[in-house]
Amino acid sequence: MNLLARPSSLAARIVAALDTPDLPRAEALAAALAPPRCGVLKVGLELFGAAGPEAVRRVGARAPVFLDLKLHDIPNTVAGAVCALLPLRPAMLTVHAAGGAAMVEAAREAAESQSAERPVLLAVTVLTSLGAEALAETGVAGAPEEQVLRLARLALENGADGLVCSPREVAAIREAFGPAPLLVVPGVRPAGSAAGDQARTATPAEAVAAGADWIVLGRPLTGAPDPAAAAAAVAAGLPG
Repeated sequence: MNLLARPSSLAARIVAALDTPDLPRAEALAAALAPPRCGVLKVGLELFGAAGPEAVRRVGARAPVFLDLKLHDIPNTVAGAVCALLPLRPAMLTVHAAGGAAMVEAAREAAESQSAERPVLLAVTVLTSLGAEALAETGVAGAPEEQVLRLARLALENGADGLVCSPREVAAIREAFGPAPLLVVPGVRPAGSAAGDQARTATPAEAVAAGADWIVLGRPLTGAPDPAAAAAAVAAGLPG
């Protein structure tokens, strides 16, 4: 089963996050940011919660969809959710690595259970909004990078095709696991942009130079007066 290929151009590295509950606005943004301006369009919890599968169908008519629902439940439930989502033909699908080895393995087996092309299965490591102090509040001691590497190993050894991590951990993941894992990197902010609720960030160029395959940008694109121009500016600043 063919998976979404690594980006072959600078613009294709950009994942535009359509984080809005307004489906018509999401469709307008999809029209503005579809390839060749960006490579992938993200449908996350906000848009999926408001418009459900129809959001994936409409956005998917314009570009590959990164369906970022961060599935996290018992293995049987996650496997069932993956099977339910496969008819939408997302190019990428996320689960939480913290769900454990059996859950990741169940998600992979479910993704392979259909004859149709399966999505890239990505395991979310540590949310980009969590710094060391916030992570400690959840009972995890040590630096975020330590937990990211721990969860990365668990996920990759149990069937994940790649990982979602902040740009701060990309280089460490590449050093530990080499070039094979597909890395999708949120927490990316162009120089001078507000960090918002992100705790572990870097610029698009820094993330790509460290080894990111795709970089996820939401508000810096969707909040710009001209989203397509904003995407072009990001692509122009990426290392070749």
